[in-house]
Amino acid sequence: MSKPNFIPLLILLLVSVAGLLVGQTPGNVITEGLDSGDTAWMIVSAAFVLLMTPGLAYFYGGMVNGKNVISTMLQSFIAMGVISIIWVVFGFSMAFGEDIGGIVGNPLTYFMLNGVMEAPLTGTIPFLLFAFFQLKFAVITPALITGSMAERVNFRSYVLFMILFCIFIYTPLAHMTWHADGLLFKMGVLDFAGGTVVHMSAGWAALAGALFLKSRSQYVGENGLPPANIPFVLLGTGLLWFGWFGFNAGSALSAGTLAVSAFATTNTAAASAGIAWVLTDVARGKKVSALGFCIGAVVGLVAITPAAGFVTISASLFIGIVASVISNTVAHFRTTKAGVDDTLDVFPCHGVGGMVGMLATGIFATSSINPAVTVEGLAYGQTTLFINHLIALVGCSLFAFGGSYLLFKITDFILPLRVSREDEKIGLDISQHDEQLLEMAS
Repeated sequence: MSKPNFIPLLILLLVSVAGLLVGQTPGNVITEGLDSGDTAWMIVSAAFVLLMTPGLAYFYGGMVNGKNVISTMLQSFIAMGVISIIWVVFGFSMAFGEDIGGIVGNPLTYFMLNGVMEAPLTGTIPFLLFAFFQLKFAVITPALITGSMAERVNFRSYVLFMILFCIFIYTPLAHMTWHADGLLFKMGVLDFAGGTVVHMSAGWAALAGALFLKSRSQYVGENGLPPANIPFVLLGTGLLWFGWFGFNAGSALSAGTLAVSAFATTNTAAASAGIAWVLTDVARGKKVSALGFCIGAVVGLVAITPAAGFVTISASLFIGIVASVISNTVAHFRTTKAGVDDTLDVFPCHGVGGMVGMLATGIFATSSINPAVTVEGLAYGQTTLFINHLIALVGCSLFAFGGSYLLFKITDFILPLRVSREDEKIGLDISQHDEQLLEMAS
């Protein structure tokens, strides 16, 4: 049994008291220009995106060893609680508040979401709905990182890192990419639904975490330990694929033709990437596997995310295939040559997949799909967009990897990140949570 510690609960109570003291400023809610159809679609889309985090929990939970399933799944679920609180208090302000140097928003602009309900509409939907739609993106990003640290990370340390990551990595990237005064936005960088903000940031942070924590004591390379539950992985993939329609098509912020286009490109890229992954395995002499198709489909979803509302359906087919083959190759190299213990291949899938998608956006983006594309992609004879995306890719990668590695060091200084060898041996379900699967208990 752990020692009693009232400090975290006290902090949470103080935050809630601060919210009461600040209160909600009464004002007139703006309804002129509100479209009920768009609003309904965005409420549903926000719910879709939230469902992706439980989907990720099943996806990751099924792939780890049986003694670490609950811990791995909880790392995703806890993000839904922790990040939601941060987002309400000051996270949304840091992402979308008054600009500070093109890098980050003023955390006091919408402190405790004050003024958000009375703010002007975002297009045809309430600004508050936009805030909570964006919250779901912020929730899943640190949850994605956990796959690289699975089976050896201290749970309390992970929660601390998640908080620091949201504040110092996620919100600046969201501001720079999606705020009208953001540095990348002004460069003309296109990221329809989070290839840079979500997947590249999570992928590079995952690589930093895998390098910092080093290998599991039972790490045995490419074959690894047997997954606990492949049906969990299949269920998680289905939930992720389903939720991703809200992730991408919802990013149109309206129920129109752009949302339909993003819906179509999302499904096409996932399908082509899933097939490409298993065919790449076959070309390497492996059997077609459920795990392979699931991982490939997720890679396709990752790669199409930044491009979903900017490219044609035929381009999405190509993007899914190319991203899958490249990610599969990187994952194979990671286990056979590099020896980096990224437990669930977060960097090859999300980091590499996100980078492929970002570059593909610079190649295939066209105004015929989205009038917001003011400069056509490389495939249409213009180089500016692709070059800007290449520059942004390098800058964001350095920021996400370097910043995350520093945050891992800071976290480890405050709370050791790595569990003891004994705790790792008995499994994190027992050592961290005093819980275990019924089949393990029996």
